[in-house]
Amino acid sequence: MPKDDFTQRKLHRCSFCGKTQDQVRRLVAGPNAFICNECIMLCHDIIDDDMVSPMAQSKKDTHIPLPAEMKAVLDDYVIGQEDAKRALCVAVYNH
Repeated sequence: MPKDDFTQRKLHRCSFCGKTQDQVRRLVAGPNAFICNECIMLCHDIIDDDMVSPMAQSKKDTHIPLPAEMKAVLDDYVIGQEDAKRALCVAVYNH
């Protein structure tokens, strides 16, 4: 009794989790290996957790002066305008 094409086709499996191509949305082929979209997302999350973006790293290393510290510097250069200096310092600190 001949088998139909569906039962004869070879199902590829993810080399990481073992799921077949019918169990996942996408299976990416490489040389002698396959990886499914679920394992790709898991790997992406792991790498994201390990890596710190240059912007986040520079924020960690940089000391942002407090609004009062900024205002003290402005006081050396600007006479009066207390409300404007205070508002400016708070705005700079918050952004």
